[in-house]
Amino acid sequence: MKFLTFAFNTLVATALAQENKFTYERLDRNNSGHRSNKTQLVLVVDIQDGLFQLTRDTDPHVYRASALAHAELGKVFDLPVILTTSTETGPTGPLFQEIADQYPEAPFIKREGEINAWDNEAFREAVKATNKTQIIIAGIATDVCTAFLALSLREAGYSVWANGEASGTYSTFVRDMANSRMEKAGIQVVSFFSIVGELMRDHRGEYGAERVNPLFTKYFPLLGILTRGHNAAVRNGTIAPV
Repeated sequence: MKFLTFAFNTLVATALAQENKFTYERLDRNNSGHRSNKTQLVLVVDIQDGLFQLTRDTDPHVYRASALAHAELGKVFDLPVILTTSTETGPTGPLFQEIADQYPEAPFIKREGEINAWDNEAFREAVKATNKTQIIIAGIATDVCTAFLALSLREAGYSVWANGEASGTYSTFVRDMANSRMEKAGIQVVSFFSIVGELMRDHRGEYGAERVNPLFTKYFPLLGILTRGHNAAVRNGTIAPV
């Protein structure tokens, strides 16, 4: 009887261990540094002047900085970027000009009517042509433009990281619902800082602190200006012993 009890308990423990097994999927930046060897793609989705008026779940000044920081990930980490807008000749307005100016050569899909960017053939083909498997996405609105596309990308087999800070909508209630919906589908809803940290991996690397600190100074000053002050002390030889 004791043997049967022991065997049963062992089987239960093994089943629970398998059920609770967790694999940490990282943004897997290849160390070779060359864009063609990396697995990430940055999508800027419907971050448009008119739609910006819907971003009421956070301070508009903070949101604008977060959206621009999201777009700049491509420049800092040498990642391909695809831009898309929805009926920009209407009240949704044009893409943020700062982003358009930053990526004059990037694929820019101006959708005439499709709400979900994945429904647009040109956009789908542009994403597939990059041959990337991990997608970093942000857009307006969180519950529509970001969520619809993120869910479609998951269905198509991609790993998706939704930049929660760079997506905006009209209330915190709606934002939380949208993020919960995406998370249940296996989409990783994350912060700008966590995306940068995943891509950096090591402060000493090619894409480490020296390259990233100017990005933080512009868009994440809590850390960027702290680092800037420390660097000034290093240059001046005035670091206190404490």
